[in-house]
Amino acid sequence: MSKIRIALIEDHDLTRVGIRTALQQKDEIEVVGEAANAVEGLKMLKMLQPDIAIVDIGLPDKDGIELTREVKSTTNAQQLLTKVLILTLRDNKEAVLAAFAAGADSYCMKDIKFDNLLEAVRVTYNGNAWIDPAIARIVLQQAQQNPQKLESALVDSKTIAPNPDSFENLEEIPPYTLTERELEVLQLIVEGCSNAVIAERLYITVGTVKTHVRNILNKLCADDRTQAAVRALRSGLVG
Repeated sequence: MSKIRIALIEDHDLTRVGIRTALQQKDEIEVVGEAANAVEGLKMLKMLQPDIAIVDIGLPDKDGIELTREVKSTTNAQQLLTKVLILTLRDNKEAVLAAFAAGADSYCMKDIKFDNLLEAVRVTYNGNAWIDPAIARIVLQQAQQNPQKLESALVDSKTIAPNPDSFENLEEIPPYTLTERELEVLQLIVEGCSNAVIAERLYITVGTVKTHVRNILNKLCADDRTQAAVRALRSGLVG
């Protein structure tokens, strides 16, 4: 089984070391390189071509959003497959939407729990978006205020809205569509919990969680967990 190759671009030494140390505890992950600024980071990505770049949004020489835009441009030109996971303390609407528009694949807060970071890495590696629950609420707020602008950003970045009508008629999902247990699982998905954490909290097996998640995605017509979470929040299925 091939490992998930990750490069870190983060200017705070302690944060970078902490993330690297945590990730290296998992056999499935290999940290292949590190950089403390955007210029060196872009050179590193071109040379190493990792599966995922974890990028700090507040780099000293260039912000992570601009770096993301350059990475995606380079990816298209050289047919690389590097995905970008933004890591940040900033949860304001402008930063979130700018990151999506730049092509970020996932967006996490720096205070994310380690289990959730691992989940974010795995989801991103598998080609889906992982968005911090706090960020999902910002996305929803923007969807309510200016859905066309949001849809444009998300479709362009291929994150949570692959279809133009993804945010239409979401309020019409009736609560009885999901069972009580599925609603409990959905609430924990919205909170950013991994399958293992959900299993632990609900005292069920991981296999049972996967079955519930599959049923939830089917019932909500969602392509992935992030889209299901956004639809659930938008429709009021969970709070």
